[in-house]
Amino acid sequence: MQERIEGPRVVVIGAGTMGHGIAHVAALSGFATVLVDVDAEPLERGLAAIRRNLDQGVQKGKVTALDRDQALARLHGSLDLDASVANAEIVIEAVPESLGLKKSLFERLDRAAPLGALLGTNTSSLPVSEIASASKRPERVVGMHFFNPVHIMDLLEIIEGEHTSNASVLRAKAFGERLGKTCIVVRDTPGFATSRLGLALGLEAMRMLEDGVASAEDIDTALTLGYRHPIGPLRLTDLVGLDVRLAIAEHLARTLGDRFEPPRILRKLVSEGKLGKKAGQGFYDWGAS
Repeated sequence: MQERIEGPRVVVIGAGTMGHGIAHVAALSGFATVLVDVDAEPLERGLAAIRRNLDQGVQKGKVTALDRDQALARLHGSLDLDASVANAEIVIEAVPESLGLKKSLFERLDRAAPLGALLGTNTSSLPVSEIASASKRPERVVGMHFFNPVHIMDLLEIIEGEHTSNASVLRAKAFGERLGKTCIVVRDTPGFATSRLGLALGLEAMRMLEDGVASAEDIDTALTLGYRHPIGPLRLTDLVGLDVRLAIAEHLARTLGDRFEPPRILRKLVSEGKLGKKAGQGFYDWGAS
């Protein structure tokens, strides 16, 4: 694990599913990229996942062997956040969805990152303006909501906070386009556009399952074949994580009202540790998949 590289770079903080996915596409798109985590084990897992996904891309003919090798040469891991961001051009945090954790991180970035750095938060539902309030340069803070798996999904949702400058929005959009993403720009409202729409559909599917309207498989098939959705809302919830969707639903219920109140079945499954694919069980049995 190399701790130092020279020159301007993209720094991604958090080596989990979203963090290593963002680092993957940044390195593949030509950016010198540093993936940072506080612990060695998740960092190594994240770097290994990137290597594995790039290898699969080569096997499927979507990535050339040369592009893979060059991307891996641009990619480095680090446990030293302050040193990693010291000369960063773009910093994107992908730490867990905790407002307190994110605000604490942006306070630290104020001290460690260059004044000219663009500071992105990969939140799916938390208020960007509130996160930016922890920074003395909120005009440079922008929401950059990527989608899982990052190296496959085409969308980047850019969220404009209360004090985000137009220059920062344009800079985030240019970065996203260089990553090959289609970018949309939305105001900093609860759930933004994607989480709000996607969760509304997912929660209603859960209520239908709870009411015995149909099986999870048939509800999902109704959306995939009847409306050409690429994946059904319940299977998607399993991939996102039932705990993640519960946290988003609770946040939106507090801010937008009862229509986002989590269904009983969601709370029950989360309390039982059935969090979706990562736990082997959610609305589907992933052990049998």
